[in-house]
Amino acid sequence: MSQHYSIAIDGPSGAGKSTIAKAIARDMHYLYLDTGAMYRAFGLFAIKNGVDFSGEWSNKRNEKSLIALLNDFDLDVRYVDGVQRVFVGGEDYTDFIRTNEVSKAASAVAVVSAVRLKMVELQRKIAAGANVVMDGRDIGTYVLPNAAVKVFVTASPLARAKRRYKELLEKGDDSHTFEQVYSDMIERDKNDSSRAFAPLSRADDAALLDTTDIGLEESIAAVQNIVLTKLGLK
Repeated sequence: MSQHYSIAIDGPSGAGKSTIAKAIARDMHYLYLDTGAMYRAFGLFAIKNGVDFSGEWSNKRNEKSLIALLNDFDLDVRYVDGVQRVFVGGEDYTDFIRTNEVSKAASAVAVVSAVRLKMVELQRKIAAGANVVMDGRDIGTYVLPNAAVKVFVTASPLARAKRRYKELLEKGDDSHTFEQVYSDMIERDKNDSSRAFAPLSRADDAALLDTTDIGLEESIAAVQNIVLTKLGLK
């Protein structure tokens, strides 16, 4: 049986880790798995089923309803023309999970241990059967603690909010002000870092890359250098 390698790229929202991970996977002919899309899909599923994540959302109050929804949550990850698409109950959610509303919902559902356990089970199963690049918030610390390469990609909250706001505008979503996006970014950072179960944190053996003052191509090149060096391919 051939050995499979896993590359874990973690970091906060808006740091560029997903774009970097996709580029690394493409260049190395590895499978790319967007773990955040899974949580976003469940967040959207919860919204569609009446869960309100606006205002002061209480995890304890809604945890039972989320777990009940999880029992009916049918997630399927498929690759269409080389691009990962996420289906829930046969419906393609891919084009609807990057809104600010769904981002907040994803962060909220991710603190529920039953949700994370369900997603992690699927992620580990995929990694066991292929060379993969995964990005998320706890890949190197929890999902794939034995990953061959771990990188923690970060940037200042202001820089990340500017990127997310620009991304929303480019998609034609002008329903939020920059101040709202920045505020939501700070709130999400707090939720992701303070959750009791598998919080966002840098693994002890993860290389650190701060992308605040560098461009995308330079960021990709830096991570590629880390990966090739760690795998002994350079």
